[in-house]
Amino acid sequence: MTQNTTDSNTRRKRAKGTVQMKTLGPVDDLEPHVQSNWWQTLFNSLYLKTDADLLDDMEVTRKETDLVVSILGLAPEDTVLDLCCGQGRHVLELSRRGFSNVEGYDRSQYLIRKARTRALKENLQVRFREGDARKLPYPSDTFSVVTILGNSFGYFDSTLHDRKVLEEIFRVLKPGGRVFIDAADGDHMKKNFQPRSWEWLDRKYFVCRERALSSDGDRLICREVICRNDKGIIADQFYAERLYNKESLFELLTASGFSSPTFHTTFSPVSTGTQDAGMMEQRILLSATVEKAWPSLASPLHSESKKPLNVVVVLGDPRKEDQVKPACVFDDDDFETVNRMKKALAEIPYMKFTFLDRHETLLEDLKKRAGKTDLVLNLCDEGFYNDPTKELHVPALLEQFNIPYTGAGPQCLAFCYDKSLVRGVAREMRIPVAKGILVTGDSDVSRLSLSFPLLVKPNSGDSSYGITQKSIVHSREEIFEIMKETKEKIGSDKPFLLEEFLPGKDISVGIIGNPPMCTVLPITEEDYSAVPEELPQICGYEAKWLPDSPYWNIKSVPAGIPEKTEKEIVRCCLALFSRLGCRDYARFDWRLDAEGRPKLLEVNPNPGWCWDGHLAKMAAYTNISYSGMLAAILEAAKKRYGIGTDVKAELHKKVPEQSPRKSPAECAAEFEEEVEAKGSIDSKNDRKRNVFSSNSETIQAL
Repeated sequence: MTQNTTDSNTRRKRAKGTVQMKTLGPVDDLEPHVQSNWWQTLFNSLYLKTDADLLDDMEVTRKETDLVVSILGLAPEDTVLDLCCGQGRHVLELSRRGFSNVEGYDRSQYLIRKARTRALKENLQVRFREGDARKLPYPSDTFSVVTILGNSFGYFDSTLHDRKVLEEIFRVLKPGGRVFIDAADGDHMKKNFQPRSWEWLDRKYFVCRERALSSDGDRLICREVICRNDKGIIADQFYAERLYNKESLFELLTASGFSSPTFHTTFSPVSTGTQDAGMMEQRILLSATVEKAWPSLASPLHSESKKPLNVVVVLGDPRKEDQVKPACVFDDDDFETVNRMKKALAEIPYMKFTFLDRHETLLEDLKKRAGKTDLVLNLCDEGFYNDPTKELHVPALLEQFNIPYTGAGPQCLAFCYDKSLVRGVAREMRIPVAKGILVTGDSDVSRLSLSFPLLVKPNSGDSSYGITQKSIVHSREEIFEIMKETKEKIGSDKPFLLEEFLPGKDISVGIIGNPPMCTVLPITEEDYSAVPEELPQICGYEAKWLPDSPYWNIKSVPAGIPEKTEKEIVRCCLALFSRLGCRDYARFDWRLDAEGRPKLLEVNPNPGWCWDGHLAKMAAYTNISYSGMLAAILEAAKKRYGIGTDVKAELHKKVPEQSPRKSPAECAAEFEEEVEAKGSIDSKNDRKRNVFSSNSETIQAL
C-alpha cells in the first residue's frame, strides 16, 4: 500500500479558484452540458470576479436599495429577509442605514463567509445563514418583508422548485407581509441576448461567453470560459436561468398564494466598468402581498373570520326603459349577459352574492341591508332608474348609507361624464388630447375656424350613444345635419364636442386596482380589417349594439405600438386615474394621429363589465378569466376599504394622525414621480451617468 505524499497545501493552492481545469472546446449545443444543480458550485470567488462590475459597485447597490426602500416604504423596525443574498451587499447597505432587523440567507457557503467577514469588518450587527431556499429554517409568520434581489430567481430546472421557494416565502411572511422580486426581463432577454461576448475582468483575467435559448425557449443557457493570461483556461462552466416575463411571474405568484402582484419600474443597472451585463441587463421589479390570518385568528374561537363576505350586486332595472339600448328595453342579450355575470361571480370563493335590480325599492332595500352588507359590487352603469345622467346617484346613495362599494365615487363619475371637462384636466396635466371645441346651443358653428374631417359627438354620455359613422363629417353642412339628427335622440339642449378625427390606431387601456398597487391590462387596439374601406374607421354605437352593421365585426386585438409610445400612454393613464379620482377599475380611450402620436379621447370610470366587453377582452389576452376579472375588481375595493383585515371599513370616519411615517403607497408614488421627473428633465449626459434607465412604470401586467 502506497501513501500519498503530495503536499496538502499544494493541493489547496491548485484547487483554489478552480472550477474546471480543462475546456470542452467548441460545443454545438450548450444545453446538454448544464447540470441540474449548477447553482451549488458556481457561486465562488470566480463568480465575484466575473460579475464584479455590478456586484462590487457601491453606487449600484445604493441605488437598488433606494429603490426597494422607496417602493416598499420600509421602516427601520421592519423585519427583512434577503433571500439568495449572495455576499450580502443589500443586507449590509440596509444595516448601514439603521435597519436593525435584517437577515441574509444563501446557498453558497463561500458567499455567506464573505458576507460575514464584511459585516465583521464594518462592525455591523447582521446575521447571515446558509441553506436551501426551498426549505427555510424560520418559523411561520416571522418576516414583514422578503426580498429576492440581483436576478437570483429562476435557477432551478423546473418551475415547481421556483414555486416551492415562493410557498416557503409565503409561510415565513407575516399576515400583510410583502415579497419583492428583482428578476431578469425574460421577454427582453429572448430578443436581445448576446450569443457571444468577451471582456477583460482585470489585467490578468478575461472571460468568453456563449449564450443560447434552451430547446423549449424558456431558459437562457450560458457558458463562461474564464482565462488567466499566465495560466490559460482556469474554468469552463455552464449554467441556465429561467426567462420569466410579467405574465408568467404573475401566474406563479398567484398560484403560490400571493395577492395583488404589482410590477414597478423596469430598470437596467449601469456601471462604469460594465461591458457585458448579461442577465442583469434589464430587470423586472415586482411585489406581492400575503393575505392570511394570524394563527390565533384561525382558531375555532375566531371561526367567524371564515364566514363569506356578504356582497350586494346593484344592477340596472330591466323593468324600466333604457334609451341607450336599440329597442329602449332589456333584450335577451342583456339577460344572457347578466346570467353570465352571475355564473362568474359564483366561482369566487368566500363571497355570498345578493342581487338588487328593482330601482323603485332600491333605497329601502339598501337601507335594510346596510348593517349586513360587507361590500356592494356596483354594476349599475345604466344609472339610477336607467338614466345615464344619474349614474353617480347610486354611489351617492351608498355613501349616505355608509356602505362600501366598488368603483368610482359620485364626483369622479360627474367629472368623466363631461368629456370637455376631462380634456381640460388632461391639458392642464400636459397630457395630449385631440384638438377640439365645445359647441353649445349659443355657438355659431358657421363662424368657427375648422379643419376637416371632424368627429362630432355628444359632450356627455357613454356606450357610444350618439356616435355613428355619420359622426365623421367633412363640411359644415354635415355638422349641422348630424347635430340635428342626434339632438332628436339626446335632447336639443345638450352640448357637442367637435374633435379632429385622428386616422391612427384606436387604443384602449384598462386598469384594475388603485395606484400604485394597480394592474395595467394588455393594451388593445381596434381591428378594422373587416370594415369596408369606404366606411370611416370608428368604433361607435353600431359596433356595440347593432349586430347587422358591418361595424359589428370589429375586433379588439393586442396593440402593436412602439414601446416608448406604450410607456407614455400608461404613464398618462395612471396620472389621470389618480387625478380624476377613479377607483378599482377604469378604461382610457386613445387614438394615434397620422404621425403615430397618441391623443387622449375619453376616460371611462366603471367601464363595461360584461363578459364580452373591452375590459374582459384585455384580461382574456393574458389568460385571466371573466370570473378572475370580477374578482380582481372586488379585491381592489376590499383593499381600499381594509375589508378582510383587522381594520374596520368606515367611509366617513376620519383617521387621526398618529405617526409621520408615510404609507408604502405614498412612498411608491413619490418614487415613481421622482423617476419620471428625472426621465423628463435630465440632460443626455445626466441620463448616461444615471445608474438606472429612464424607463418608469407602475405596472401589474397580468
